[in-house]
Amino acid sequence: MRTRSKLGLAALAVLLLGGAAFVRFIVYPEHATLDASAGQGASPTLPAPNPTLMPTVNIARVARWEKGAKPQAAAGLQVAAFADGFDHPRWLYLLPNGDVLVAEANKPQTDDPSTGVADWVADKVKGFAGAGVKSPDRIVLLRDKDGDGVAEERHVFLKGLHSPFGMALVGGDLYVANADALVKVPYQPGQTEITATPEKVADLPAGINHHWTKNVIASPDGQKLFVTVGSNSNVGENGLDLEKGRAAIWEYTVATKQMREYATGLRNPNGLAFEPSTGKLWTAVNERDEIGSDLVPDYVTSVQEGGFYGWPWAYWGQHVDERVQPPRPDLVAKALTPDYAVGTHTASLGIAFAMDSKLPEAWRSGLFVAQHGSWNRRPKSGYKVIYVPFKDGKPAGQPVDALTGFLNADEKAQGRPVGVILDKSGALLVSDDVGKTVWRVSAGSERY
Repeated sequence: MRTRSKLGLAALAVLLLGGAAFVRFIVYPEHATLDASAGQGASPTLPAPNPTLMPTVNIARVARWEKGAKPQAAAGLQVAAFADGFDHPRWLYLLPNGDVLVAEANKPQTDDPSTGVADWVADKVKGFAGAGVKSPDRIVLLRDKDGDGVAEERHVFLKGLHSPFGMALVGGDLYVANADALVKVPYQPGQTEITATPEKVADLPAGINHHWTKNVIASPDGQKLFVTVGSNSNVGENGLDLEKGRAAIWEYTVATKQMREYATGLRNPNGLAFEPSTGKLWTAVNERDEIGSDLVPDYVTSVQEGGFYGWPWAYWGQHVDERVQPPRPDLVAKALTPDYAVGTHTASLGIAFAMDSKLPEAWRSGLFVAQHGSWNRRPKSGYKVIYVPFKDGKPAGQPVDALTGFLNADEKAQGRPVGVILDKSGALLVSDDVGKTVWRVSAGSERY
């Protein structure tokens, strides 16, 4: 397989070494021609691709929150820090007793000789955004003992991990999705530290780890685990041999310890959640880059068992990506159309259904989506938490901003949302890796 993206990325690498000002001058002409809302909903607008020699690079440099500053909550909601002072807090998990686990992680170091220009450039871009640091490789436990919406206790819960991300408790075992393996440790209710060595359950595709985050969720009956694995490239430019088992959601059966691909063609799936009324599994997927600021919309979708969602040969159903050679019309014909677009290049990650929340009624029938924010779009997109209203188990209507203000007036990132969960009181928790904080969103009238 070959694509045309390496030429542009090689040119970008040279220009990055030569000076950011020159990069901005060259890249500026490529600009979105559609409003951000055009890339949202069940039928987003899909203009013709606009590939350029130089990919659009419009990353938000890091500013971080000034003392006392915080995001802006929508009307009827309020936001405050649940806990702060973290080292890249990525993913969140609620234990049955109300304790909150926070996975602190960053991309693992790699000596893989197959790492090419694309990955070098990606690392440079992420470095501008504050992500180019060593991974903490740990999980922290937070406890709000008095129920006032602030965590009074913080414990280093588990170490000895490898860029951990997703977490799931099944019976007495806590499963953790590392960048290279699904592992588990024994857990006792109320525990604040686990010293047991993590036991490998299954290997996960690793290597270059162009997309390194691996999420895991347990089925409601605890018999299955579903694990996300992102692609090793944008559109296969590193070769399909490095994509084996990637761009997929895997199913692990606890009783038999067997793994199989559950759904494929998902470029970079992250968030996972079960829709309460239908029981269907949903995911959030980051789509491809480098064909213009108006393409391709990221999306949330229900996941069909055995479904193929197009990557790398097609996007949003059966729209062919001409960069990918040789073509595969047989696979394009099988590609499923996602349920709902959430904007181009928004880097939508965590998702949480709101039906069990204690938020105002207007916020209790849909899906919260954390949008980490774009690098390949001008103007910037994402950098907020949105709410997608649902009816009868499906999205119904346009998304609504729930939490904004992560970009300051200079368009620098004070924070970037990653994971979202409901806490034991029914409030929404949001991890902010750049802002080093876990935010708590509650009803505006909440009193303690």
